[in-house]
Amino acid sequence: MKRNSKKRGLATTKDKFEIKRRDFLTLLGGGVMVYFGTGNSSELLAMPLAQRRELSKDYNAFLRIDEDGTVHCHTGKIEMGQGPITSLPQQIADELDVDLESVKMVMGDTMLCPYDAGTWGSLTTREFSHYMRAAGAEARAVLLQLASEQLEVPVEDLGVNKGVISIKANPKKKVSYGELTKGQRIERFMDEKPPVKDHTQFHYVGQALLHSDGVLKVRGKAEFTGDLKLPGMVYAKVLRPPSHLSKLLSVDYSEAEKLEGIEVVRDEQLLAVLHELPDKAEEALAMIKAEYSPDDLDVDHHSIFEYLLNAPSDSQEVRSSGNLEDGKAISEEIIESEFHDGYVAHSPIEAHTALANWEGAKVTVWASAQSPFGLQDEIARTFEMELDDVRVISPFLGGGFGGKIYHPQGIEAARIAKLAQKPVMVAYTREEEFFMDYFRPAAVVKIKSGITKEGKIALWDFKQYFAGNRGSDTIYDVPNAKTTGIREKRGTPVHPFPTGAWRAPGNNTNTFARESQVDILAEKAGIDPVQFRLDNLADKKMIAVIEALAEKFDYTPKVGPSGRGIGMACGTDAGTWVAVMIEVKVDAKTGNVQPIRAVCSQDMGLCVNPQGSILQAESCVTMGMGYALSEDVEFKGGDVITSNFDSYQLPLFSWVPQTIDTVILDRQDQAPQGGGEPAIICMGGALANAIFDACGARVYQMPMTPERILEAIKGQP
Repeated sequence: MKRNSKKRGLATTKDKFEIKRRDFLTLLGGGVMVYFGTGNSSELLAMPLAQRRELSKDYNAFLRIDEDGTVHCHTGKIEMGQGPITSLPQQIADELDVDLESVKMVMGDTMLCPYDAGTWGSLTTREFSHYMRAAGAEARAVLLQLASEQLEVPVEDLGVNKGVISIKANPKKKVSYGELTKGQRIERFMDEKPPVKDHTQFHYVGQALLHSDGVLKVRGKAEFTGDLKLPGMVYAKVLRPPSHLSKLLSVDYSEAEKLEGIEVVRDEQLLAVLHELPDKAEEALAMIKAEYSPDDLDVDHHSIFEYLLNAPSDSQEVRSSGNLEDGKAISEEIIESEFHDGYVAHSPIEAHTALANWEGAKVTVWASAQSPFGLQDEIARTFEMELDDVRVISPFLGGGFGGKIYHPQGIEAARIAKLAQKPVMVAYTREEEFFMDYFRPAAVVKIKSGITKEGKIALWDFKQYFAGNRGSDTIYDVPNAKTTGIREKRGTPVHPFPTGAWRAPGNNTNTFARESQVDILAEKAGIDPVQFRLDNLADKKMIAVIEALAEKFDYTPKVGPSGRGIGMACGTDAGTWVAVMIEVKVDAKTGNVQPIRAVCSQDMGLCVNPQGSILQAESCVTMGMGYALSEDVEFKGGDVITSNFDSYQLPLFSWVPQTIDTVILDRQDQAPQGGGEPAIICMGGALANAIFDACGARVYQMPMTPERILEAIKGQP
C-alpha cells in the first residue's frame, strides 16, 4: 500500500528532526517529559508516529508534570464506565507521591497517547497499569535527580511527600515538582529502571473510591461523541441494505435531492444523505428507492444450531489428560448433554457514533471506539494514508462491552466527509445499532462426562462449536479429560452476519454448559452441588473462592432439586477466580424467573479500587441476567429481524436481586487481575442451576425464556 512506501527509519536531517520534535512537544505543552524503554529520547521524538507505535512495547507510556504540579497521564486506553479514569490515577499518585486530585488522565487520543491495542479483555489493570506504574516510578526518580542537583545533596538524602521533595535532615530545604519544571521541557532517560512500590507502601491503591467522572456524567456535562459540533457540520444518514448478504443493484435518490438543504453522496455501495439537521436527513433517506440482490441463505434463529453443527469447520484439541476410554470404563454413570446459546447484541446506551473532519490531506475522527489506534489503522488502510495524517480521539463512551472494538461508523464518517468536503457526523439509530452490531456468536456445546461410585468425575469430553476456547477449560480435577474447539474453516464464513467479542467472549457460553453439566452430575451422585464441586477440585484458589461464597451466602448444603431455588457457578476469566450464587423464584404457571439475592466471590489479586470492583461485579450480575434469561436475536438469513428494545428484552430494574453482595478475597501481595468481565461468565450457569433447584426443570438453551422453562417443566418425568 502507498502508506508503507516511505522508508520507516529515523530522521536523517536536523531540519526534519527539529520539526517533528517541536510539533510533538507543542501539542503536549510544558513540563517534565519522561520516556520509558530502551534507546534515546531524542531519537524517539524524531520518529514518525507510525514508528513510535512499533516501539510501543519499549516505550509503553509517558506522562507530563506541569509547572503547577498537575500530573497528566497519557494512555491509549478509553473510559466507557469501567473506571480506569479513577484506578489508574490511584496507582500513579502512589508511585509519584502526589495528591490524587493533581492527577489528570489523557485517554484515547492517537496523537497524544502511546499506542495501545484497545480497551478489552480486562487488560487495563492487569497489564497496562504495570507500565504506567513504571512510568510513575521513573518520573519520580528523574525528579529526585533534578532536586539532588538543585539542593546539592545526594538522592538518598531526599524524601518526597505530596509532590514536594525535601532534605530528610532539614525538611525546610525543599523544592516542589512544579518548581523543578519551571515550564521547561526537560528530557531525561533513566538507564537503570527504579522498582515500583511494594503494596505495603500504597496510600491510594486499595482505597474504595467512587468514579471520578461520576458527578460529571450525572449532571450531563460529560461530552460523548454525539455531543460534539464543528462549524459547517452535517449529519449523515446511510442507506442500509435489507440483509447483510444483499448488494445494491440500483438506486434512485432524485426525489430526496429535491428537499431543501439535502445533499446525497455515494462511494460504491456506500450512499449517504446529508443535512445540518439529522431528522431532515432521515426524512430524505426514506424517499430513496433502491433495489438489492436477494438473500437466499436458508437459516434462521430456529435452525441455527443444526446449521452450526453441519457447517464447514476445523477442530483443535485445546487440552487433554489421561485417556477417555479409561475414564469411560471406570465411570458408574455417563451423562451426555448438548447446550445451545443464541446470538446476543451488545446494546450499549450510546449507539456507535463518529465525527470526521478533513483538513487538506489529514483527517481527525472522534469516535465511540474501544480501539482508537485500531480505527486509525483502518482509516490509513482505507485511504492509503500515513498514520501521521490520521488522528482518532475517543471521548467518553456510553458502554462498549466489546461491541465498540469494531468501528464501521468511523470509516463511514471519514469516507463521507471526504466526499462532502465538510465535517460529518454519523450517529447510528437504535435500528442501525442492531443491524450493524457484531453479535456474540451463536454456539453449541456437547459434553460427555462420567462419575464414579464415590462421586468423582472420571470422564470429561468437552466440545464447543464456534463459541471460542475462552472458558472451555475443565477446571475440575478430572484424570481423563479432553477439550476440543470447533471453529470456522479458514476462508469459509459460518455466521450470516458479523460476529465478535461480547464481554468475556466465549466464556459465558462455555461456563453455562460446564457448570450446568456439573450440577447434573451432582444430582446423579446424590451430593450437594457445592460440596460436589469442592470434592472434585484441586485448585486451591477456586476452593477458597467457593468457600468464601458459601459463607457469605450463609449456604446450607442440600441435594438438588431442593425447592429453594439456589444455584451456583464458578470459573476463571481475565486472571480472576470467580464464583456466583443466586437465589430465584420460578413461577411454574408462567415460567417467569424472579432473582431474589446474589453473591459474587472473587480472587482478583491486588484490588486497586474495591468500590470500582464491586460496581463491576454488580454490573456483571445485572447484565448477565439478560443473556441468560431474555436476550435473543431473531433473524432470517442475513436479515436481522430484531431491531429495537421492543423485541430485544434487556434486564429491567424489577429483575435485579434485592441484594447483590461481593466478596473480594484479600490478596494485596499478588499482581492485580481483571475485574470487568469475570462475574458475568457465571450468570448463565448459576441461573440454570437455580431454576433446576427451584422446580426440577433443566433448561439446555439460553436465553432461558419463560417459554423454554415451561417446556422443560412439562418435559419432566
